[in-house]
Amino acid sequence: IYAVRYNLDVMLIGEEMGGNMNETYKIENYPGIPDVSGFELGQKMKQHAESLGGEVKQGKVIKIEKNDKGFVIETSNDEKFETKKVILTTGTIFRRLNIPGEEEFNGKGVSYCATCDGPFFKDKKVAVVGGGNSAFISALLLSRLAAEVAIFYRKDKPTAVPSYIEDVEGCENIEMVPNINVVEIKGDKKLEKLVLDNEWKGAKEHDFNGIFIEIGSRPDTSAFENLGIELDEKGFIVVKPDQSTNVEGLFAAGDITTNSNGYRQIITACSEGAIAVAAIAESKK
Repeated sequence: IYAVRYNLDVMLIGEEMGGNMNETYKIENYPGIPDVSGFELGQKMKQHAESLGGEVKQGKVIKIEKNDKGFVIETSNDEKFETKKVILTTGTIFRRLNIPGEEEFNGKGVSYCATCDGPFFKDKKVAVVGGGNSAFISALLLSRLAAEVAIFYRKDKPTAVPSYIEDVEGCENIEMVPNINVVEIKGDKKLEKLVLDNEWKGAKEHDFNGIFIEIGSRPDTSAFENLGIELDEKGFIVVKPDQSTNVEGLFAAGDITTNSNGYRQIITACSEGAIAVAAIAESKK
């Protein structure tokens, strides 16, 4: 949106328009839009950009190479694009439990997206793993669909914001279970049981139909690790106040960066994107 308004020749390439935002069932903190699903907000942003003349291309960027003229971007669709500047906005990808059965039953009861897969568990018993905001948001969504929802988290208290905790406590079909880790997933052709490291209701093994893993995410830098971008100790891209990186012509914005005091929200991602574009526009003067 900002690039078009600065009269820059711009293309947006993304595997999924909206990214992780699509998995948020309800957004209540984006100014001017008090109640919207993440998917709907993502679509509105895409439509806004296209209405201004911005080009949006769906595809996964698998490699970025730098040359004397700028950069060459290669996608999973066997397409290549040349550009003088790049803004990386690849965000983060979900962390996994790395326990027995997780890979085997991925898509067969194991999910990382309550918004995507919640409807498959209508009137069933599901677990959510994690004590943060994403886990509690997922549990609230699932409570509208599933018969029973259990939230397992490893500490005495969850780390979610008080408002989410209060909402969960007000749901009759959600149970918060502290000091518990899921250590194994069992089943035949689909998930049937979860094994815990501590007893809950007198046992360590319980029947479940599904598990939603919400234990955070990590930066998605796989497509451009070859560029020599400076990363912090957690793998996030180190950026300057204008969102530029240590690589000439390469900028970054959103959840993948070290800016905005690590406050990874839609509003700060939008801000960083606008700042990056402004810096690129200024460099052309």
